[in-house]
Amino acid sequence: MENGRLAIGMLLFPGMTQLDLGGPYEVFCRMPNTTVSLLSVSTAPVRTEWGLTIAPDRAFADAEAQDIICVPGGWGVNEQLDNEEMLAFLRAHEGRARYLTAVCSGSLILGAAGLLKGYRATTHWMSHHMLHLLGANPVEQRVVIDRDRITGGGVTAGIDFGLVVAAELFGPAVAQEIQLAIEYHPAPLYDSGLPSTASAAVRDAVLLRARASLEARELAVRRAAARLE
Repeated sequence: MENGRLAIGMLLFPGMTQLDLGGPYEVFCRMPNTTVSLLSVSTAPVRTEWGLTIAPDRAFADAEAQDIICVPGGWGVNEQLDNEEMLAFLRAHEGRARYLTAVCSGSLILGAAGLLKGYRATTHWMSHHMLHLLGANPVEQRVVIDRDRITGGGVTAGIDFGLVVAAELFGPAVAQEIQLAIEYHPAPLYDSGLPSTASAAVRDAVLLRARASLEARELAVRRAAARLE
């Protein structure tokens, strides 16, 4: 707690997907008696996946212990799987934070820190099969709660994830008030938001574009898994 307020630390790193951060950030900032801080290895601005630049509030070394830690995803995750400063910061919160959480492929960073061993978890569908390499039990759900770990699926699942966290901390009424305040009532134009509902052509096109990054990611995950043995 910081000054009697719930302290949430959301991590920043180059190449992260800004909506993985922005969705839950919007929810968290509307929770009562809560302070949300953006944390990174330094206070230098962080360039996200598509070029949006975000300024951290504090560096890891200057951050107090957080009640909630949230790790976003994105292709920048690949490099963070070998970033010992990031992984050490996460490990330092095990047993201290109320919840260790992640959105999208941020779950892989939690896993690389050894924090998902024996936990049920989810992540972006393209990386879902990699969770077991890090000792996690993959679950095909949009949001998964297992004890003090909460993980969300890919990108847009961050809003659902944020509302689940709000409900866990403050009850369903507060979560519903936030949902209404942000007018969260999704009505997607197409039913192609999951690999199981998208056409084979759409799914193959997405996988083809991501192929090189996915191959690099799996290598990084396997390196992380080897360090955990």
